[in-house]
Amino acid sequence: MDAVESLLARRSIRHYTAEDLSAEDERALIEAAFAAPSGNNTRPWHFVFVRDAETRRRLKEMHEWTWMLDRAPLVVVVLAKAGASPWWIEDGAAAIENMLTAAAARGLGSVWCGMRDEATEERGCEARCRAVLGAPGGYRVLALVGFGRPARGKKPRTQIQPAKLSFERFGRRSRDA
Repeated sequence: MDAVESLLARRSIRHYTAEDLSAEDERALIEAAFAAPSGNNTRPWHFVFVRDAETRRRLKEMHEWTWMLDRAPLVVVVLAKAGASPWWIEDGAAAIENMLTAAAARGLGSVWCGMRDEATEERGCEARCRAVLGAPGGYRVLALVGFGRPARGKKPRTQIQPAKLSFERFGRRSRDA
């Protein structure tokens, strides 16, 4: 599978088989995360790879969007040191996208559950997540990402929206125009 095929094959998977991920699968995700670009190469991220069932159950309870995380055999929590880089969100997002694409290329399913926003912080989601993981308060939680073998397949797709695509100037819908 080439890179574009991996990107098109990547779909949010919320239902997984009971099959565990291999050490090689986990290593591929680690390699992919750390291969991500980072503004000024600050690399403000920290990744917590969680396989423990009780910890995954606790992470599932962070908010309504994380209900499936106890079913994923691996959850990766993406954190970043607050203030280490003005691009910590972009850096973390690039690492997440790398992991999602690598997972799709290996036939794995994944789901990205965003955590960093005012709504989750008001409810204490980030603080609770840091407490579950034993992470210091200087870290922000960007996302929790579940990985596993898909319980049911989803076909690759493109989601091109022509109304959101321009050529050379905003609003120019065709190269021929």
